[in-house]
Amino acid sequence: MPVVEADVSSEIDLGPVDQLIDKYRQQRWGLLPLLQDVQGLYGYIPPRAIPRIASGLGLFPSQVQGVISFYALFYTSPRGKNVVRVCRGTACHVRGGKTILKLVKNELGIEEGETTADFEYTLETVACIGICALAPNMVINNTTYGQMNPRKVARLLNRKDR
Repeated sequence: MPVVEADVSSEIDLGPVDQLIDKYRQQRWGLLPLLQDVQGLYGYIPPRAIPRIASGLGLFPSQVQGVISFYALFYTSPRGKNVVRVCRGTACHVRGGKTILKLVKNELGIEEGETTADFEYTLETVACIGICALAPNMVINNTTYGQMNPRKVARLLNRKDR
């Protein structure tokens, strides 16, 4: 599956952003909840919305972009329906996490931080998932899978009922 490279935000109707901005107009404190609302609406924050958000709150676009880039949970590009996170923690690394990551990359045909062209999957790595006793681990959306092996990776990523 090819990687998403195009800026699809140019095709998005930003009209609803104006309605969200109206809730916080000229109230700088409203930046974080507004960004959360915009991301909740689109699944990410379209880059073309940043100047509108800045103008509505009385900020510079660079200030809005700075907040977006500071927080790891804000995204400025579309993400997949299924977000796959592979643990890079010490316990996972020692128990084969590097191999699990390589298998996931091969299975999805993407690298870390990329999204498949069909918007089915986004691949991320995390420092630690927190269940080291079950290493190596990965998370798909909000479900954690432990004691990963090649067969489990293939089975999980070929499921269509997610």
